[in-house]
Amino acid sequence: MDGVITDTMPCHLRAWRSVFAAEGLYATHEDIYKREGQKGIDSVRELFAEKGKPFDEETAKRLLKNKEELFKRTFKRKFIAGSRRFIKKLKAQGFKLGLVTGTSRHEARKLIPDALWDCFDATVCGSDVQNGKPHPEPYLKALAELKISADRAVVFENAPFGIRSARAAGLLCIALETSLNSSYLKDADIIFPAFKAVESKVEFILT
Repeated sequence: MDGVITDTMPCHLRAWRSVFAAEGLYATHEDIYKREGQKGIDSVRELFAEKGKPFDEETAKRLLKNKEELFKRTFKRKFIAGSRRFIKKLKAQGFKLGLVTGTSRHEARKLIPDALWDCFDATVCGSDVQNGKPHPEPYLKALAELKISADRAVVFENAPFGIRSARAAGLLCIALETSLNSSYLKDADIIFPAFKAVESKVEFILT
């Protein structure tokens, strides 16, 4: 969702940076973007370890609560160029569509308009799984809900953890350079700069 459909990652970045700064830590663009799709508590645990700060559950929960509140106050609904058109065109052609995101279902419903949400035959959110990306569980759950096998599915991702999750689930993964450049996306099967490039290269899907 974030970085593939919704253009919300800049808002996430600002919110993360603000709450980490309150703990005396500086979070870089890469610190946040390369972990997109991961459960928030796991991101805090890893970043604390990398920055040399002792981790404790209570501090992490407080930080996450503050981050989500800040994000809610500052985000503006924007979409990745071409994402809505691409989804609606696939839906019209009878493809089964699944949304797999690390965001909670409650928050995801606020970010995706009803007309777009209804395009998806299955939705797997962060609150629906025990193990978030890069674990394969989110995509395996989506496959089960869609009732299709991995060799019949394609994933669109924009971050390393999502790519690893998809590949671990046995899925073909197309990466988009909407958040990070190709050096971070090298584990994907194919990399495109944007949806426009996808459509020009996979016309067999859209015709």
